[in-house]
Amino acid sequence: MPERGRYMISVAADLAGLHPQTLRMYETRGLVRPARTPGGTRLYSEHDVDRLRLIQRLTSELGLNLAGVEHVLRLEDELRRLQARMRQLERQLRDEIQMTHKQYRREVVVYERPKPPAPRS
Repeated sequence: MPERGRYMISVAADLAGLHPQTLRMYETRGLVRPARTPGGTRLYSEHDVDRLRLIQRLTSELGLNLAGVEHVLRLEDELRRLQARMRQLERQLRDEIQMTHKQYRREVVVYERPKPPAPRS
C-alpha cells in the first residue's frame, strides 16, 4: 500500500533543500510521483521526500546528471521489486516445505522386523 502524501510542494521542497520548481521538473521527468488532491495539489509523502533528498545528494555530492539519476533510481526501484519478490518466494517455499513435512509424518510408518518363528521341538 503506497504511503499517503502529506506535504505540499513548498514544504517538501524545504525538507529536501530544493526549490519548488525543481520538484515540478523532477515530476515531469518521472523521478518523483507525488499524489494529487482532487483539486490537483501535489502531496508529497515521506518516501517522496526521501527520494528528493537522494536525488539532491546524487546530483550535488556525486555530480550525476539527471540521466544518471534516472538510471540509479530505476535500478533501486528494480532492486526493491526483486527483494519483495524474493521474500514472497521464500515464504512460499517455507510453506511448501512445511506441507511436505506434514505429509511425511502421515505417510511414515514405523517398521518392526517380524519376530523369528519359535523353534520346533
